[in-house]
Amino acid sequence: MPSYPLRTGTASIIRSEHLAMRMIDKTDLFCFSPTGGTAEVGRTFADAMADVVEFVDLCANKPVSDPGDGIAVFAAPVFAGRLPPVAAERIRSVDGHGRVAISLVVYGTRAFDDALLELNDILAERGFTVIASGAFIAEHSIVRSVGQGRPDGRDADDIVGFAGRVLSKIGRGDSAVPSVPGNRPYRPDPVASSHPTTSDGCTLCGRCAKACPVGAIAIGNDGVVTDERACFMCMACVKACPEKARGLPAPVMDAMTAKLGPLASVRRPNETFLRRQGPYPAPASTGPWTHPASRTSSRSSGSRGAGSAPPTGSP
Repeated sequence: MPSYPLRTGTASIIRSEHLAMRMIDKTDLFCFSPTGGTAEVGRTFADAMADVVEFVDLCANKPVSDPGDGIAVFAAPVFAGRLPPVAAERIRSVDGHGRVAISLVVYGTRAFDDALLELNDILAERGFTVIASGAFIAEHSIVRSVGQGRPDGRDADDIVGFAGRVLSKIGRGDSAVPSVPGNRPYRPDPVASSHPTTSDGCTLCGRCAKACPVGAIAIGNDGVVTDERACFMCMACVKACPEKARGLPAPVMDAMTAKLGPLASVRRPNETFLRRQGPYPAPASTGPWTHPASRTSSRSSGSRGAGSAPPTGSP
């Protein structure tokens, strides 16, 4: 996976004397980030937490042979209010063995809905104890005018400040599981109704195929072929193409822009969760559940259901 450098000014914030005095020695960052926004948030947080960060690229689809010990950070994007199924599957491949974890979801301004609750449920199932959670904004990977330029300097302040509060919680020996918004059962799984296509500007360099986290792209004598069944519209291939020859079909892009474009003027705040505000049902809980801390559900008309519009958040 390519390296996504921190934005100007962030490194100096992270290495401030205030945090350096309390940082832990090492943390593992388990990250699924097709287009880099989630990786930037995750790296900023992990670098503020620990002197050494071991980056585990879940997009690479390689077995995690040694999950390690100590504190783990998990960062995943939000697709239509859920974790992408492939991200959820790869996170489930990591055994917790009682490790402490921090969960982060990253979304493109609309809403994170059930994704953070889903991530925490998976981590609990795998034997992790989640002590802190956050939902952060990154530039939308499809309609890039939404959340454009984020995470920016203000977001970095939020992320690093959150890391400081997490370190303080660890220092107090507080292992309480925080309450996070969300509903059970979750929103329907995100289903891509389209996929990126290739224009005549393609040079067959193969970078799109290399970037695809599910191996849905093949380069052959007939050009670029995309497996529609495997593609989940993560937009990694679009981001990776040096010729700008990959993109969604115009009608799909127009529909997405019409739906999400009004959010371009919205600066959604980041949200963090450190405290337990009420009962936290076990992952096996059945039936709808909304924590008192949860915002109003976004399952009203216009919200995406399975088989309808494409995913509305995939940083």
